Amino acid sequence: MLDLFTIFSKGGIVLWCFQSTSQIFTPSVNALIRGVILQERTGQNNFEHNALSLKYKLDNEFELVFVVAYQKILQLSYVDKFLNDIHLEFRDKYKNELQLGSYFQEFDFSDNFQVVLTAAEQWGKQQARVPKPMRTFEESQKSKKTVSSMIERKGEEKENKKAVKAPTPVKQEPPPSPIVNSNGELDEETLIQNRLRLQQKMAGPKKGKNEKKSPKPPKEGKKPRIWDLGGNNKDLAFLERTTDKPPNGEDTTKHSSPDTNMVGRMIGGIKDIEVESDSEDEESDEEQQTPSNTTQKSAPKSRSVFSIFSGLVGSKSLTTEQMKPALEKLKDHLITKNVAADIAYKLCDSVSAKLEGKVLGTFESIASTVRSTLNESLVQILSPRRRVDVLRDVIEAQRQHRPYVVTFCGVNGVGKSTNLAKICFWLIENNFRVLIAACDTFRAGAVEQLRTHTRHLNSLHPPEKHGGLQMVQLYEKGYGKDAAGIAMEAINFARDSKIDIVLVDTAGRMQDNEPLMRALAKLIKVNEPDLVLFVGEALVGNEAVDQLVKFNQALADFSSSANPHLIDGIVLTKFDTIDDKVGAAISMAYITGQPIVFVGTGQTYTDLKSLNAKAVVHALMK
Repeated sequence: MLDLFTIFSKGGIVLWCFQSTSQIFTPSVNALIRGVILQERTGQNNFEHNALSLKYKLDNEFELVFVVAYQKILQLSYVDKFLNDIHLEFRDKYKNELQLGSYFQEFDFSDNFQVVLTAAEQWGKQQARVPKPMRTFEESQKSKKTVSSMIERKGEEKENKKAVKAPTPVKQEPPPSPIVNSNGELDEETLIQNRLRLQQKMAGPKKGKNEKKSPKPPKEGKKPRIWDLGGNNKDLAFLERTTDKPPNGEDTTKHSSPDTNMVGRMIGGIKDIEVESDSEDEESDEEQQTPSNTTQKSAPKSRSVFSIFSGLVGSKSLTTEQMKPALEKLKDHLITKNVAADIAYKLCDSVSAKLEGKVLGTFESIASTVRSTLNESLVQILSPRRRVDVLRDVIEAQRQHRPYVVTFCGVNGVGKSTNLAKICFWLIENNFRVLIAACDTFRAGAVEQLRTHTRHLNSLHPPEKHGGLQMVQLYEKGYGKDAAGIAMEAINFARDSKIDIVLVDTAGRMQDNEPLMRALAKLIKVNEPDLVLFVGEALVGNEAVDQLVKFNQALADFSSSANPHLIDGIVLTKFDTIDDKVGAAISMAYITGQPIVFVGTGQTYTDLKSLNAKAVVHALMK
């Protein structure tokens, strides 16, 4: 029934392997290692690749991985029990060798494997005969959640701390017991006293008559925002664009005077983004408080020497119950930092699976260990599996005498055209000629917006500085036309004109709009771009999950190709509006596993950055 079972270390050393067929399982196991174990996605213990279903179990104490593979069409109920039993059997038999790290030896485990497998199969047959009872409502997690448990009370922690530090109160005599008559009712005197106490509590402390409230300063009205490139109300002629376009439809030869605020140098790579946070690091506060606490509660000098050596020896083995309080706090923290709720739960489950069974030293706390492990996992998620080097790929396309094509897609209003212009400015700064394909034939003003960007970019890089060559051109066919056809014509025009790069601007569309998603899949299938970039906002949380999943699924479902072209990278816009709530970057990178190539900030062409994984995670974990 089982096709493959293997035990290997996280360093890549195969300790033991069982293979029932001659099928090659190397691609499936490698896909499990690349896509799950190395990408910190170990929250769920199942993985599917081609026609196989793989389940795995991690041994964090000895750094081992147990993997079993079987056909996807089979429903084997005993696999989870088999993995747990075989894990314990292998540990018990070779515990001494594993502690010494003796991996380069022959492990005779065939007989034990057959015994455990036979017992697990018999258990599975017995479970199939017995009908499984339905779970009651009291056994579900929903029954444990009450309204009072979900209400956040901000003052509870401070009150509890004050209650601990407060001196012991003076004991007071208990009030006299109320007098009850034969009918079970209180007497009149007790009722009067209770009413007086209730009135005093309801009235509260009274303010003096002479006390007056300090006058509040008058509120200032909301001031209108002044845009850098917007002009003023008096200069209405500056906003008039209808008279600039000549009859032949090309106005790129006219250059406006360059704006000094837009001029900058972006030669070479893009600088990393820096994320600042006003909140203080909790770990630094704990480190400052621990020395004073340890000095007050320090042991005698004779015992301190032995405590130092005891810290070098592992004494605590982590369990799921021990990590649960720390993981619950981290889940809430990630959600408040704009990480999607589903992604936050999966991340914490992955950390729990990664740390379960790991032995900690005496000086290592569970909270700090869980936090540092989550920190490493987040950095690993944001670190791309493959490097997207646009400049290098453009040079390679030049050698092949073809243009490098980049397609931008996303929902409405995220800033596709604006960030396309920023990327275009970076490319012409590196001496590449760019053709912008206006394939947004639906939104009113989309072509005029690209025409304005083209005029500004050409004014910053006039043909006189580049041997008479126009660095940016706009290919447009108006509104209401087929976007896939316009993109194809633009690519052919760039190939004939020896233009280096084609930037395809598409119309914004919601992820649930099937006709528009079919049109996007058609555009990508027909033109086969080199890079498909999804443009998303840094403001969204759970919505980022829905957008990316449905865009990727639409490109896969509506494409007639056997190997459809999915999203290759992400452009994260409006990053300067979120302070330290950078969780959308984690959500987007976790879903597709694709890198965040560009980060858009500010309003000028030079406000284009690359993502610094460590800086983003540092702001997220504050």
